[in-house]
Amino acid sequence: MDAISKASKSATLTIGNESWDLPVMAGTIGPDVIDIGKLYGQTGMFTYDPGFTSTASCESQITYIDGDAGVLLYRGYPIEQLAENGDFLETCYLLLYGELPTAAQKADFDFRVTRHTMVHEQMSRFFHGFRRDAHPMAVMVASVGALSAFYHDSTDISDPQQRMIASIRMIAKMPTLAAMAYKYTIGQPFVYPQNDLDYASNFLRMCFSVPCETYKANPVLARAIDRIFTLHADHEQNASTSTVRLAGSSGANPFACIAAGIACLWGPAHGGANEAALKMLGEIGSVDRIPEFIKRAKDKNDPFRLMGFGHRVYKNYDPRAKIMQKTCHEVLGELGIKDDPLLDIAVELERIALQDEYFVDRKLYPNIDFYSGITLRALGFPTSMFTVLFAVARTVGWIGQWKEMIEDPGQRIGRPRQLYTGATERDYVPIARRK
Repeated sequence: MDAISKASKSATLTIGNESWDLPVMAGTIGPDVIDIGKLYGQTGMFTYDPGFTSTASCESQITYIDGDAGVLLYRGYPIEQLAENGDFLETCYLLLYGELPTAAQKADFDFRVTRHTMVHEQMSRFFHGFRRDAHPMAVMVASVGALSAFYHDSTDISDPQQRMIASIRMIAKMPTLAAMAYKYTIGQPFVYPQNDLDYASNFLRMCFSVPCETYKANPVLARAIDRIFTLHADHEQNASTSTVRLAGSSGANPFACIAAGIACLWGPAHGGANEAALKMLGEIGSVDRIPEFIKRAKDKNDPFRLMGFGHRVYKNYDPRAKIMQKTCHEVLGELGIKDDPLLDIAVELERIALQDEYFVDRKLYPNIDFYSGITLRALGFPTSMFTVLFAVARTVGWIGQWKEMIEDPGQRIGRPRQLYTGATERDYVPIARRK
């Protein structure tokens, strides 16, 4: 990569009477970073950074976030422009190849993705090994990992052609697997993909059609799903993306790496936030009870927390939330849902959060999860499927980040260090002499 450069300045670390000069590196935008790669060799010390909140774990040219300004860029393009003007597969092309496609490149990419949407027929038998009440995310972790058992011809990570085939396959097959997981849990037959449909319409058809009836995806709802996928396509070095990179650094095959990312995404602190926000709105129950819950949220001794407000990275309004709010209203309007109690609560909570001194001072602005849960519920998805849809969208980001890492000549296997606070060396005592 050539985007990163050594800055003219350096940082000096002084411990006692000794000092060391550490190189400072500058990217194209964003804060400079101090290169501590040789710190242990020079000083015999590690840095301590739980959660890696002040540590750049890699160099990347894919996604940039300015949390203070509320900015999210994919390859330099603002997320608002991509979500409003393009479609998800165009965003996939951008994340994978670095540039927006020409009309001919877009048509070719759409064709390649569409022709890989089916999964191996034996995969359907694999699904029948799960209990009917299995959580769809459990099914996704297993089935995506199992793809490596069905597609041996795209697991050689040293072959650029195989890496690209694996990338296309996962973008194409993830909606099919997600729809199969949903159908399996509700006891309906699997629906095969239909290649004359666009990506989002095809996904809705696989989820909600049945063999005995004709199904035509509503274009407004399909556009909403497409926009949701675009908004969630990548988000820099978050927990699941870092998991994919860490797994990939060992040389694991791409299907296993993405399965690892899905497992991490399953955590309620990461991919389950929209489900938690919806449950919170249900707990509040009505607009009349909002003051009661606002008071509880401000009480340090009350365990209640307002879900869907604030963000680990964004200290301003989440740029994705504005688009998600608009999309939510479009879906509810198209479906004729004029008086949705949860939406009424959400709108009033947002109004309060943007005006109340407590929220403003702490920069607790509504984030994307605040509205996406309501939208997905209106589309007909149960809460157990919310994180699955997140995984479908984020697959391209994971793949793009994995591919970038594999092609980075400076890539090394991940090996975080630790601050050890356990017992010092001691001798083994035979069990008969232990007290």
